[in-house]
Amino acid sequence: MVHTHHALDYVELPAPDLAASTAFYAQAFGWSFNDYGDGAYAGIRSADGEGEVGGLNPAALSGTVGPLILLFSTDLDATVQAVEQAGGDVVQQPYAFPGGRRFHFRDPAGNELGVWSET
Repeated sequence: MVHTHHALDYVELPAPDLAASTAFYAQAFGWSFNDYGDGAYAGIRSADGEGEVGGLNPAALSGTVGPLILLFSTDLDATVQAVEQAGGDVVQQPYAFPGGRRFHFRDPAGNELGVWSET
């Protein structure tokens, strides 16, 4: 799967009941999922089966009421600096996850987004 620097890349939906959410989306839209074990996370497979386009997150941050949009970055540390210099508020510093690293920020309107990189 090809990722484009600073483009919209992935969407994460809060899913407190992961089993119910995966069953709903599978039945309603025919989606299939990558299971990350023990109800921890379900990646939404892309239609062509080559990667993921999103995920269902049972452990969404407290207060999350809607989708979390993720951008892709080829240089996560430089993107953190760019967000801060533009007036964004980094609410979760870069951290490792099974696909790479990511961080979360709020824009001036209060929208929370994430940015991820493969390294």
